[in-house]
Amino acid sequence: MFNKKLPCQRLLLGLLFSTGVGLFAYRRRSLSRSGVAGAMATGSVTVGMGGWSWGLALIYFFVSSSLLSHFRSREKERTAADKFSKGSQRDFLQVIANGGVATALSLAHGLTNSQSTGELLQAGYTGALATANGDTWATELGVLNTRQPRLITTGKPVAPGTSGGITLLGTAASAVGGLSLGLVFWLLQGFRKAPVGAASARLLSLPVIGLLSGLLGSLADSLMGATLQAIYYCPTCEKETERRIHSCGTATLPLRGIAWFDNDVVNFIATLCGALIGIGSHLLLQCNKRTYRDEYSTTHHP
Repeated sequence: MFNKKLPCQRLLLGLLFSTGVGLFAYRRRSLSRSGVAGAMATGSVTVGMGGWSWGLALIYFFVSSSLLSHFRSREKERTAADKFSKGSQRDFLQVIANGGVATALSLAHGLTNSQSTGELLQAGYTGALATANGDTWATELGVLNTRQPRLITTGKPVAPGTSGGITLLGTAASAVGGLSLGLVFWLLQGFRKAPVGAASARLLSLPVIGLLSGLLGSLADSLMGATLQAIYYCPTCEKETERRIHSCGTATLPLRGIAWFDNDVVNFIATLCGALIGIGSHLLLQCNKRTYRDEYSTTHHP
C-alpha cells in the first residue's frame, strides 16, 4: 500500500508552520493579509497530505520568488510597474493561482493508496510548481533585460513588462527556475532516502520534469498573455496595461483579450498545463525505461 492513513497530526503541524511563514512574509511585505490566508491553506494541505518534502518545495518556490520580486525592485518600478495589475505583495487570489493546482495534487496524493498513481501525482506536483517558479523567475528577471522584449506570437518588439513579451534572459530564467525546483524536490524527497535501482531512476526524473515544465509552462503563460489575457489601454499615457485604472488615475479602455481572463487566470491555467507536462513527461520517461529494459533483456537473455 502506498499511503494508508490521513496524517492529522501532520496537518496540524503544517498549519502551524505555514501560519508562521505567512506572518513572517506579511511583515516582509511579500504577502497581503488575504495572501497569508492563502499561504496557510496551501501550506497546511501540502505538508499534511504530501509530506514535509512537498511542503518545503512549496516554501522554496515562495522564498525564491519573493526574493526575486524584491531584487532591483526600484528599477522594475521605473521600467514596468504600471503595466502589472498587482504589485509584489501577493494576495489570496495570486497565492491560489500559483499554488492551487499543486495543492490539489498534494491532497490527491495523500488520499491515494496506489504507488503508480502517487508517482503520477508527484510528477504533476513538480510540473505545476516548476511552472509557477519558472514563470515568476522569467517575469522578475526578464523585465531587467537590456534588450527589448518581443511578442511571442508575432516577434514584434514591445515595451518591457508587456503581457506575452519574451526575452532570452527571461526564457533562460524560466528553464533554470523550473530545473531548480525539480532539483530541490529531488534532494528533499529522493536524495534523502538514497534509493537504489528503479526507484532511484524514477526520482532522478524530477529535475528533468522541472526543467521541461518550467520552460514550456512559462511559454504557455506568455502565449495566453499575448492572446487571451485582458489588456487595457490608457488614453492619457498612451500605454498598454493590465490595470482597469492606470497608475496615473485614468480609467483604461479594453484593448484585447477576454474581460475575465486576468493574470490570475493565466497563472492558474499555466500551472495546470505544467502539471500535465509533468505527468506526460513521467509517463514518457517510464515508457522509455521499459523499452530499454525489454531490449536489454532480449539481447542478453535470448
